Amino acid sequence: MIEVLAALSLSAAASMRIALPLLLIGLLYSDDLWANVPILSQIHPQVVLGVLVSWSLAELFLSKERLGQRVLQLVQVVGSPVVGAIVGITVARTAQMEAWMSWILGIVGGLLASVLQLVQIGWFYRLRGLPLWVVFVQDFLCVSLVLLAFDAPQQGGLIALLLLWLTIRSSAEWRRWYRAQAKDGDRNNPRKGKQEPD
Repeated sequence: MIEVLAALSLSAAASMRIALPLLLIGLLYSDDLWANVPILSQIHPQVVLGVLVSWSLAELFLSKERLGQRVLQLVQVVGSPVVGAIVGITVARTAQMEAWMSWILGIVGGLLASVLQLVQIGWFYRLRGLPLWVVFVQDFLCVSLVLLAFDAPQQGGLIALLLLWLTIRSSAEWRRWYRAQAKDGDRNNPRKGKQEPD
């Protein structure tokens, strides 16, 4: 159960930033850099380190402006589920779990990262850009979730589950808000009569 909570914590971190969780795993918690990390273990560590440091810096700087946030979202909507799956498998390998459990943690991690990332994109378009304080909270949460995944997985997993709960609440609220835009007779078809996407 501890491994599942650690995987959820890392996957939630991967939904906010792609390279930073992998970089922290390699630098802080791996005796042999990225030896248990799928895909990265097949590439020379210096190349992986250079790419992850570069992309982490790009994420930190691009996320502070609206145009940069859009660019990052294009990459993160594809990359977050992949990294979420990678960190899930990494946790299973580190704990020396069976192969089928590695796949399950990988799938769960990828799905969690994907759902959290999609909700962040939804908030971006709903608010017409994320405020700067939200971006700083994302950075802080990303680093904290990685640290908690290894040092206090129960707390990290609970934070990840809380983020999932907020995601579900957000989607329900968006649905209610979207349907409320429709005219009284068209509650089941809020798009009726609209020309532009909203």
